Amino acid sequence: MIQIRIFSLLISYLSSLFKMTDPSTKANGNGSVTTNGNPGPVKSQLYNPNRQVYRPQSHYHRRGQRSHRNLCCCCCFWTILTLLAVALLAAIVGAALYVLYRPHRPEFSVTNLRIAKMNLKTPADSPSHLTTLFNLTLIAKNPNNHLVFFYDPFTVTVFSNSVPVGNGSITAFTSDKNNQTSLRALLSGSQDLDTDSLTNLRSGLKLKKGFPVQIQMDTMVKMKMDWLKSKKVGIRVTCDGIRGTVPAGKSPAFASVVDSECKVDLRIKIWKFSF
Repeated sequence: MIQIRIFSLLISYLSSLFKMTDPSTKANGNGSVTTNGNPGPVKSQLYNPNRQVYRPQSHYHRRGQRSHRNLCCCCCFWTILTLLAVALLAAIVGAALYVLYRPHRPEFSVTNLRIAKMNLKTPADSPSHLTTLFNLTLIAKNPNNHLVFFYDPFTVTVFSNSVPVGNGSITAFTSDKNNQTSLRALLSGSQDLDTDSLTNLRSGLKLKKGFPVQIQMDTMVKMKMDWLKSKKVGIRVTCDGIRGTVPAGKSPAFASVVDSECKVDLRIKIWKFSF
C-alpha cells in the first residue's frame, strides 16, 4: 500500500511538471494554469499550375492606340479638305476663263471629195483586190477670238461600210484666232479583201444614192490662250453623210458632201483606255 501511494505521488508530480513547461499554458494571477486558445490547424491553399495569374491591364497601350487613331483621322480630314479646296479653286478658275474667253471647239467641214479610182477585182482563183484613189479638200475653222490651235500632222483614213478603203496624211499647221485654213490630202489604197469586207463593200456599192463614205482623222493639238499654254491632247475628227459613186472610165467622180457633218472628239488616254 505504501508503494502504491508513493507511485501515485510521483505520477502527480511529473504531470504538474509537464504542465508548467508546456508553452500553450500559463499561470494566471490565482496560480492556476490556463491554456491559450489557439485556432485549429491552418489549412494549406491548394496550388493549381494551370490557373492563370491575374495581371492588371495597362491603360497606356489603349491610350497610345487612341492617339494614333486620332492622328490618322486628322490627317485624312485635312487631306480631303485640301483636295476639295484645290478642286473648288480649279472650278472657279475654269469658270472665270470660260466667262472671259468663251472657248469653242475647232470646226471641220468637207468641201470636196473626188474619187479618181475605185477598182474592185474579184478573180475566181485569187482573193478580191481593191484599188482606190481619193482627193480630199476640207476646211479647218477656229471660231475663237482668244485661242490659237497648233496641230500635229493628221492621219486620215477613208471607210466605206466600216471597211477601210484608203489612207493618207495632212501636214501640221497652225489655226490662228478666228481663222479658216484650207487643207488637202491625197488618199489611196491597195489591198486584198476577206469575205466579210467584200460582202460589206458590195452591199454599199449597190445603193442607188451612192456608197457611204466616212472620213476619220486623228492628231494631237496644243492650245494657247494669251499667256496660257496647254499640253498636247489627242482629237479625232469624224466626217459622215458623204455619198460616193464609182468613176466611169478615166474621169473622176465627185462625191456628194451636201449632207456631210464633221464631229470633233477629245482622245484623252487614261492608262490604256481612250475616251
